[in-house]
Amino acid sequence: MSANSLVTAITHNIPFFLRAPAEALIGEECYNTLVYDFNITDGECLKYALSKGLGFGIVIGGSIVKIPQIIKIVSDQSARGLSLSAYALETVAYAINLAYNSRNAFPFSTYGETFFLAIQNVIITLLIIHLAPQKGAVIGAKPLSSKQNTNRTKVLTGAVITAATGFFLWSEIFCPLSLLSILQAVTLPLSLISKAPQILTNYKYRSTGNLSAFAVFNNFLGCVARVFTTKQEVDDPLIFWGFASAAVLNAVLAVQMIMYWKDNEEKEEEVRRHNASEKGLPDVLERTGGILEVDTGKRWSRKLD
Repeated sequence: MSANSLVTAITHNIPFFLRAPAEALIGEECYNTLVYDFNITDGECLKYALSKGLGFGIVIGGSIVKIPQIIKIVSDQSARGLSLSAYALETVAYAINLAYNSRNAFPFSTYGETFFLAIQNVIITLLIIHLAPQKGAVIGAKPLSSKQNTNRTKVLTGAVITAATGFFLWSEIFCPLSLLSILQAVTLPLSLISKAPQILTNYKYRSTGNLSAFAVFNNFLGCVARVFTTKQEVDDPLIFWGFASAAVLNAVLAVQMIMYWKDNEEKEEEVRRHNASEKGLPDVLERTGGILEVDTGKRWSRKLD
């Protein structure tokens, strides 16, 4: 008995609960060719199956790709080095791309990660606004009151604008498909513009700040894979060139992440010292080499006139 006969003896008896999802993923025709008959020489079905597998892998990866970035911002309570304009423009591009794919009923596996990336980007953008330095803030000063803290108002405004944008893009009355196609074309230069502020910020400070390496490299690999899946499953040049241009710019960010890796460690040490100085402890840190020593003797409880 040949090896192929041994394999087909198994593939012909795959239970329904395993066969059904596979057929739904790659289609009945390609399932019969690649799995049931074990004919792996069919180039078209192989490329289609690879595209589907990559597509769902990207969707799963996209659902978590920027979570480390969010965690890093929240844990450090700092958005240092992150460009607000870059994230805002990128979020707009994601929203347009998501609406265009959704309303054209393209397969979810070809754009699903955009849904998750858009949500994560909105969170990061609002965090950047929330953690932006207040005008007139003084190091070591008391925290601003809710009335003085205008960032909260800006965050609320940003959330309202986000909701209004979503309503507009999915409204057939206010944004017909003809207009949405024009907006999708605009995302090509918008994608280029959105990455420029972050790239320039990195170059200016020779540091990528709190930019997450996990997010940068996964965005790059995801865009490269999307170029392939879009070519295979969606014959739309607007989407194809959008991913192609994004892949190039994400490659630049990935190179910067590698180039400035050592400088990032030095910058993080400076930030730790700066955060300590905001608590009124700069001199102590400098004298102890960054280690805070506290004397609990009575002299700390002495009355000050």
